[in-house]
Amino acid sequence: MGDQKFQRKNYSTPRHPWEKERIDFEHELLVKYGLKNKRELWREEAILSNFRAQARNLQAKIRYNDPLAQKQFHLLLEKLGKLNLLGENATLDDILSLNLENILDRRLQTVVYQQNFASTMKQARQLIVHGHIKVDGRVTTIPGMFVEKEFEDKIYYNEKSPFADENHPIRIVIAGMTKDEDEDKKEDQGRDEDQKKEGEKQ
Repeated sequence: MGDQKFQRKNYSTPRHPWEKERIDFEHELLVKYGLKNKRELWREEAILSNFRAQARNLQAKIRYNDPLAQKQFHLLLEKLGKLNLLGENATLDDILSLNLENILDRRLQTVVYQQNFASTMKQARQLIVHGHIKVDGRVTTIPGMFVEKEFEDKIYYNEKSPFADENHPIRIVIAGMTKDEDEDKKEDQGRDEDQKKEGEKQ
């Protein structure tokens, strides 16, 4: 297990710390996903690199019909399937084509925001850290926890939280934002249909 006071670092820092393109890209992701700092981003990069490394190692072995490699490949696919990162018929190329945003989309913070439990990513993080969110009946206070596919529909407010009340001011605001988004989507769909009709007429 090791001493809890001296845990191993589960990420690696960039080799070239002053690359402008990388810094801008990281800052964009930090804002988009409401991350606390770059260490959280680097941890997800390490997880992605691990998946890719496993896929690369298996590529050569599978070509020679190694039965152990086939078993490892199916176990890797099963793991990625549980995280809803890939489908059942995925290939090694699909694993290698995964990007950092695919990983970030599976964080509890992102899923809570996408399911309209919060109006912003930062608010989603706050709700989780303060114990307002339950996953499969358990209070979860870790924003970076990966949400497995089977638990996506088992996320809800903690019944002891004030946010469990549908008349809570913030929930009213979120409901209003959701309605506006739905109306915007309908308008966009209507425009697309009108453009298609006009194109057919021409």
